[in-house]
Amino acid sequence: MTKEVVITGIGMISPVGNTIDASWNNLINGNSGIDVIKSFDTSEMETKIAGEIKNFNPIDLIGKKESRRMDRFSQLAIVASQEALNSAQLNIDETNEHRVSVMITSGIGGIITISEQIDILRDKGPSRVSPFLVPMMLPDMASAQVSMKFGAKGPNFAVVSACASGGDSIGIASEFIKSNRVDIVLAGGSEAAICPIGIAGFNACHALSKNNSSPKQASKPFDNNRDGFVLSEGAAVLVLESRESANKRGVNILATLAGYGSSADANHITQPAPGGEGGVRAMNEAIVNAEINTNQIDYINAHGTSTPINDKFETMAMKTVFGTEINNIAISSTKSMTGHLLAASGAIEAAISVKSLNENIVPPTINLNEPDPECDLNYTPNKSLHKNLFYTMSNSFGFGGHNCSLIFSKPSN
Repeated sequence: MTKEVVITGIGMISPVGNTIDASWNNLINGNSGIDVIKSFDTSEMETKIAGEIKNFNPIDLIGKKESRRMDRFSQLAIVASQEALNSAQLNIDETNEHRVSVMITSGIGGIITISEQIDILRDKGPSRVSPFLVPMMLPDMASAQVSMKFGAKGPNFAVVSACASGGDSIGIASEFIKSNRVDIVLAGGSEAAICPIGIAGFNACHALSKNNSSPKQASKPFDNNRDGFVLSEGAAVLVLESRESANKRGVNILATLAGYGSSADANHITQPAPGGEGGVRAMNEAIVNAEINTNQIDYINAHGTSTPINDKFETMAMKTVFGTEINNIAISSTKSMTGHLLAASGAIEAAISVKSLNENIVPPTINLNEPDPECDLNYTPNKSLHKNLFYTMSNSFGFGGHNCSLIFSKPSN
């Protein structure tokens, strides 16, 4: 018999809040976390805005010695994981350590550390390069550091599928639980790529918004005046476990992970397939996997990057999957407030989808003042919507043609 996979804990640190509750409160009130970049000099950059985390001191939360040996993306993963463990009332010890897994991803890994160490190599020579460079930069190190910090000895790795990574990590984690390889997985994503080379790289491929004069209005998914995404940083971790494990521990169940679908476009390194064909297959697979009908989805947290092509093709894809039913579904892009957290986005938005189920609230798509005629669905413009929700879908699509769709449901009795 296939095991039911449930969510028992959530942790988040994002541009809109340093905890899941702070983030949620800002999201439902339409508050943007985008601002001018403060972490480095942007005078030579085309884009001077991003979604930076505020008031974060890793030494206070992790300790001086440990935090200095981690890139920022690993630090963020530790903080989100600690909150998730507290939320799930989960203690990892010798009685369960081999049945607890960690699958936390990063698309870019320690790019800040790499950038800093290249400067040291150039200015001071190879002998001054840090011995911690390699273990700090590897994309798997968020997962590894969380495993070591909390003592989880089950399977440990990072799934990398660009901006679909966070969602894929959660989906693959559920498969490990269903197959009885583990009982519990800390799954999610973490990203910290706000640095000169990160901004310059995305500017070079014309992906970022250049609306520097109005940072909080820069991310505007599905709006006719959108001009690119806003790069952001953060992490989210969900505690997934079998219902049997959750019941045995006597903890509150937040939601059920009902369905997971993934696909590849096999089309282009950065652009989605025409009509969002790959996204169509991922959504259809998730619906079949959840054993529900299209008319049962109540809310879709869209990928909604605020780029001209993605938003248009994602709209087309949702119309293809849901037909006329799409007119009855509330949709929003919370990237309008958080910006785009790359590999962490799928995890952030999965967490938001679970909170939406718990609170029966659909967060808005802010800055949607002049809808694109080709993006003509119910995108919950500028104000939260109170609605009874039973099934939510979260979509994540990534460079390289990766597509992921997750479906969450209210927990059954």
